[in-house]
Amino acid sequence: MSPSANNTGEVFDVAVIGAGVVGCAIARRFTLEGARTIVLEKGHDILDGASKSNSAILHTGFDAPPESREARCIQAGYQEYERIRGALNLPLDRCGALVLAWTEEQEARLPTLMQQARDNAVDDIKLLSRSETVGLEPNLATQVRASFRVPREALIDPWSAPHAYLEQALLNGAMLKRNCAVRAGEFDGQQWHLETSHGTIHTKFVINAAGLFGDHIDKALLGRTDFEIRPRKGQFIVFDKTAARLSRHILLPVPTETTKGIVVCRTIWGNLLVGPTAEEQSDRETAELVPETLDYLHQKGIEILPALATEDITAFYAGLRPASGQKEYQIRAHAGHNMITVGAIRSTGLSAALGIAKYVFDLGQEAGLQCTPLVDPVHQPIENMSEDLERDWQRPGNGGIICHCERVTRREIEVAMSGPLAPNSLAGLKRRTRVTMGRCQGFYCTAALAECTKGKLTHPIAGARHDD
Repeated sequence: MSPSANNTGEVFDVAVIGAGVVGCAIARRFTLEGARTIVLEKGHDILDGASKSNSAILHTGFDAPPESREARCIQAGYQEYERIRGALNLPLDRCGALVLAWTEEQEARLPTLMQQARDNAVDDIKLLSRSETVGLEPNLATQVRASFRVPREALIDPWSAPHAYLEQALLNGAMLKRNCAVRAGEFDGQQWHLETSHGTIHTKFVINAAGLFGDHIDKALLGRTDFEIRPRKGQFIVFDKTAARLSRHILLPVPTETTKGIVVCRTIWGNLLVGPTAEEQSDRETAELVPETLDYLHQKGIEILPALATEDITAFYAGLRPASGQKEYQIRAHAGHNMITVGAIRSTGLSAALGIAKYVFDLGQEAGLQCTPLVDPVHQPIENMSEDLERDWQRPGNGGIICHCERVTRREIEVAMSGPLAPNSLAGLKRRTRVTMGRCQGFYCTAALAECTKGKLTHPIAGARHDD
């Protein structure tokens, strides 16, 4: 094994492999429970894998398989998000969702879906006629037949939440190592000795939350895996902020056996998105945008909200979900190995993350992990990026606006660059502040952004535009 990555030779209580939203939530939970925790992320920044691209919805779990671990984790995650969001300054837009029926067959399925929601303890739902549906969403296409409303479905910020989770862990003593790939490991009956690109990490327990590479990590550490990741690509289109007025709710289709279908909804940042697709592929690294598929999404959006035909598209993006051959989350403790695998957390990971973290901590205790909860843990509110709440550009002394499309100030960039989770790359900075993610996609602000981040990013911004 290579020399120790920790100069003090410290043995951690827990090593979390992977800093996606689930890994960040797990790190927070174990740290607050008193475990000395280290997070190992192979990317330049956290959320560099599956967690960088999603639809930013906080689900109630109304359509999850009843009595499943997924349903229980979503419900627990939703409840904890509600409890902690005030202290961490996390946004929540309780816009509700409408499950829309467009055909006679889909309309006939609504009662079954509503019973499934009730089985999942989501009983504040209501069946709506066509006229009632259109009354709530007057911009819908006239072909809509009926719907039911799920009032507690909500919009959140998919990046502020995991940043807040991990930042709280770091403020309370956890450690993060980025660009730190786990290559192999040995368990001696008491401790794991993980061979990483930063050297050897010694830890009593290992949590495998490696997302798209979760099965690979199982094989590297245990010599076997009980599941296989089958990456599922989702492509999205994002309309300009003027389109957000067209939808008051999250607009959901009647789901199929394989996918929740194409969603139309506002975002917490004031845009409107359409997506995702559900395309299986073997490549775990790259989610390519396909023009024909984007055209399909555009047309699908227009079929639902005809007024989108005259709205401008701001951006396209695609991401990969760590699906597997099984519908259920692949979460299990490996007896005699002090290791827990948290795999195949698909599109509901953002909603379920806090619930998953609590479930995994309980598994760790059952496996012998001993720790004492922190009495008065530190927390720090995260900077707000929601359009519905006060933003930094509205406060004095912000240093001026750098990114005018998203109204990102110099002070916001400086705060992001100086905190415990200071990004290494432009992609990481985007997820902290939304710079370059607006209408011009960085055309006007890249030069100024390159200047104010000069010498601070390990992967500097390239191709800065210089004014004449």
